[in-house]
Amino acid sequence: MAATPEERIAELGLSLPDVVPPVASYTPTVRTGDHVYVSGQVPFVDGALPATGKVGAEVTPETAKELAARCALNGVAAVRAEIGDLSRVVRVVKLTGFVASTPDFTGQPGVINGASDLIGEIFGDAGVHARSAVGVVALPLDAPVEVDMIVEVR
Repeated sequence: MAATPEERIAELGLSLPDVVPPVASYTPTVRTGDHVYVSGQVPFVDGALPATGKVGAEVTPETAKELAARCALNGVAAVRAEIGDLSRVVRVVKLTGFVASTPDFTGQPGVINGASDLIGEIFGDAGVHARSAVGVVALPLDAPVEVDMIVEVR
């Protein structure tokens, strides 16, 4: 029998964090019909950002890729809080990654691979998703990366 998403998370040596409380006027998730929309997740670890600044300056692409994975893990935690059991995920439909980067940095897709790769490891075929990786001037709290996603559930 295939491992559940929760079992895959444990096999990766990870655990789902508590859902990050909103830092502005929004809710972590909204469910409408069979879809859960996850608000943008920054890479909080225990309530703090492990790094701040721009990718290509204060933050290396390698660190940013790890932070993007953390954003995705925080998003998965928000999905589980909304639906109760990650086995109910039919498909991760869309992931959007934002990278606060210097004007000359063009490696946004490689950074957001951190999030995409983790989603694939957690959900297998159901984690294959459409994606955008966007460079931006700044993100909330000077976070280097932010990820949101749309998930189909049953």
